[in-house]
Amino acid sequence: MAKRGGFPGGMPGNMNNLMKQAQRMQRQMEESQKEMETKEFTAKAGGGAVSVTVTGKKEVKEVIIDKEVVDPDDVEMLQDLIVAAVNEALKQAEDASSELMGKMAGGLGGLGGFGF
Repeated sequence: MAKRGGFPGGMPGNMNNLMKQAQRMQRQMEESQKEMETKEFTAKAGGGAVSVTVTGKKEVKEVIIDKEVVDPDDVEMLQDLIVAAVNEALKQAEDASSELMGKMAGGLGGLGGFGF
């Protein structure tokens, strides 16, 4: 009868390797996250009339508005341009973050064949 609960054939060594790989990947992810937080993403709307810069932390850092687009009789257009530029800059930051995480997740395939 087979013995239950054990890992015959050296499995503990493989587990140690898996743990080391997981710890290495965790460090790499932390470093990549710190690097991501230092990046900036800028988007423009209205042909460059409004420019917005966000950080990798997804915080608005700067909003630049061309004087020519400031029309007291058409505030709604300016508001729309700001929203469009902010949303595009945030999308750029999210896309960069997703790409980074995708690269990191691609490395998980080497963890003993576990498809996390």
